[in-house]
Amino acid sequence: MRAALWLLALFAIAVAIALFAGNNQGTVTIFWPPWRVDLSLNLVLLLLVAAFVFMHAVLQAMSALFDLPKQALRWRTQQKERSMHAALLDAISHMWAGRFIRARKSAEAALAQEQSLDAGGQRPANAGQLRAVAHLLAAESAQALQDASARDDHLKQALDQAKARDAQETHEGALMRAAEWSLQDSEPQSAIGWLKGLPQGAARRTLALRMKLRAARLAQRTQEALETARLLAKHHAFSPGAAQSLVRGLAADLLNGAHDVAQLQRAWLALEPAERAIPEVAMHAARRLLALGGDAHLARDWLLPVWERYAQLGDASKVKLVTSLEDGLDSVDGAWLARIEAAQRANPRDATLQYLAGMACMKRQLWGKAQQLLTQAALGLQDPQLHRNAWRALAALAEQRGDEETAAQAWKRAAEE
Repeated sequence: MRAALWLLALFAIAVAIALFAGNNQGTVTIFWPPWRVDLSLNLVLLLLVAAFVFMHAVLQAMSALFDLPKQALRWRTQQKERSMHAALLDAISHMWAGRFIRARKSAEAALAQEQSLDAGGQRPANAGQLRAVAHLLAAESAQALQDASARDDHLKQALDQAKARDAQETHEGALMRAAEWSLQDSEPQSAIGWLKGLPQGAARRTLALRMKLRAARLAQRTQEALETARLLAKHHAFSPGAAQSLVRGLAADLLNGAHDVAQLQRAWLALEPAERAIPEVAMHAARRLLALGGDAHLARDWLLPVWERYAQLGDASKVKLVTSLEDGLDSVDGAWLARIEAAQRANPRDATLQYLAGMACMKRQLWGKAQQLLTQAALGLQDPQLHRNAWRALAALAEQRGDEETAAQAWKRAAEE
């Protein structure tokens, strides 16, 4: 469409010129004493157009001639910039390939080219960011080569350059890399210090939280590690199973850090309700409480949510729960005894519940019922420890009623486990 319009315009111009010049009888007379020159008006117009075109071409040629030095300078600057960026790309490639010495040399070459451009008054627009990245690459190479002094020197310069307005986004990366290097050198306190320098938004990113978690665990700051793990789980940084396993381990570490009952209770209350409901955490807390001489009633209160989900537990978890409850059966109250008996009646074939009910009856001096339940449990228990304990309890009951032969057989069965 555009070409057709141009063609129509050219035809119109040609028609206008033909109409104007075809019947134009005008003349232009030039008096130059003692001469007189008569020229056709068409010729004069043609000469004027030709003179304009000629002068325009001369001016363009003169402009191009005088612009040659600037073009040469621009060409040299472009070559230096290309060389600088090529050196930076080489540094990244060598870094990924594990050629750390070459990576450092390429990064230093990029810095030298940038300094040359700056000295020549041709500073790149992103000079601060480029210098910061080059120093970070050199520091990364020095870290891989275990050259701590060179790494710290380049890191300091990278942080100084990253303070410029055009390199502020690189500052966060420099702090994160510094924290990662501290973790590699097993210096968690230093890593935490670097991470504290991050802005609030950057500090809540997944990468920063992962490093914070590692640093807190290395520094044995379990409470801080647990809070960080919660944030990571909320950000879906781990799969649900991995997140629960991580939180479970940190919760156990937090409980293990308590050295008396009061500390243990504070640690227990510091856990979130969902964490306290994890069977392994609740059972570990109860065993820890009893080991520290705490109240068995409180331990059973902690275990109550797990007990209410007994049917959903696996075999190993059921054994652990029964073992945890067994440790406090000396002071079991009527409510808990009723719960145990109700659960055993609801699951009459569950040997683990039979064992727990039998041990509870034995503690309450219900000898006949205890012997009946423990005998049934001993025939079905799969866990070696519970099986051994059941036969030992049967041996003690037999000795109590004076049946030495049955007691000897029970002791023998217990010893065989």
